[in-house]
Amino acid sequence: MYWFSKKFSRRDLLKGVIAFGGAMSLYPWLNVKAQSVNWSESEKLGRVCSGLVNVRTKPSVNAESVGILYEDSVVVWLREIVGEIPGGRMNARWVETPDGYIYASSLQPVKNKPNTLVSDIPDTSIGKGFWAEVTIPYVDLILDNPPKRSPWLKDAIYPRLYYSQVIWIDDIKTGDDGENYYRVNERYGFGDIFWANSKAFRALTQEDLDPISPEVENKKVYVDATTSRQYLTCLENDIEVFYCQIASGAKWNTDGQIVESWGTPPGVHRTWRKSISTHMTGGTTGGGWDIPGVGWTVLFSGTGVAIHSTFWHNDYGTPLSRGCVNVKPEDAQWIFRWTMPVVTSDPGDITIPMPGGTLIDVREFRG
Repeated sequence: MYWFSKKFSRRDLLKGVIAFGGAMSLYPWLNVKAQSVNWSESEKLGRVCSGLVNVRTKPSVNAESVGILYEDSVVVWLREIVGEIPGGRMNARWVETPDGYIYASSLQPVKNKPNTLVSDIPDTSIGKGFWAEVTIPYVDLILDNPPKRSPWLKDAIYPRLYYSQVIWIDDIKTGDDGENYYRVNERYGFGDIFWANSKAFRALTQEDLDPISPEVENKKVYVDATTSRQYLTCLENDIEVFYCQIASGAKWNTDGQIVESWGTPPGVHRTWRKSISTHMTGGTTGGGWDIPGVGWTVLFSGTGVAIHSTFWHNDYGTPLSRGCVNVKPEDAQWIFRWTMPVVTSDPGDITIPMPGGTLIDVREFRG
C-alpha cells in the first residue's frame, strides 16, 4: 500500500490550473456534480494523483515550468515518452500534454466513459446490488448517513471515488437536479453510505470475471521484489503467460530509515482470499492508510499482504507500498481472473481453506 499525504491548504488547491488547450478554468472541486466537469473527449486522459505537479517545457525536472496543476486536475494524455529520471526516483517515463510535460509517476491514466443507468438492480444472496467500476476520472460522493466513520473520509475535503475503483451499488434515486444517482454501500467498509451520479459507474459483467485458463492446474505467480527489477510473471507449467511491472513494499520511511516490516514478505505463499473489492486499512497513526474500493484483490499473506489494483500512483517499477504488490488495474484484473479458485460476482469474495489457492513465490535479491 501507499498513501500520498495532503500537504496543501484548500486555498492552495483552489489556485488556478491549466485547462485543456491552455485555457484557464476554475478548479473542478468547486462543483459537486462530476458529470458537469468539462472533461475532454480525448481517448486517454491523466489525473494528477499527487499534491501538485509542474508542467515542464521538456521532459526534465530542470526544464522551465509553464504552470502548476493540483491534485485531481485532469489533462489530455497525448503520449508517454522517455525523459530525465529525477533524483532519487527510478522511472524515466513522462507524459506529453498539450501544455507541456508531466512526470508520469504522478499522473493516473484515466478515461472519461459515462454510462447508462442500470434501472433494475439484481437480487443476490445478500440482497439487491451489483459490483461496478468507476469509468470517469472521478466522481463526487454525497454522504447519506453522517457522521463520517472511515478514516479516509474524515480527512477528505471533498470525498470522491476515482477511475478504476470497484464498489458495491445497491439502490437508485433521482436527485432534485433530475440526474440519476446510485447508492454506494461498501460491503467491507466502516458503514459509510453515499450517493453518487450513476453515469460514473459501469456494472461489471460476467466477461469481467470469466476465469482465464481454469483447466490448468500447475499455476504459479512469481514476484521479483528486488528494488532494481520490480516485476511479476504468471507461469503455467513453468511457461510464462503474463508479465507486468509492480510496486512492491518499500522498506524505508520518510526519514530514510529501513523498516523491514514494510517490505513484501519473501517466500512461497498460497492465495488465501480473493475479493472483487476490498476496503484496505492498516499501519499506524501518522503512517497508516485507509482506502475504499481497492479492486481485484488477491491476498497471499496472513498479515494482509495482497496483489491488488492501484489508482493512487503510476510509479510501477519503484518500491512504494507497505508490503502489498501494487499493479495497474488492468493487470490486477487479469491476475484475479487467472489465479485459483474462481470468484463469482455473488458474493464476489472467497476465503480459501488449506492448503490454499494459487502459489505466490516472492523473491528479493540483494546487490
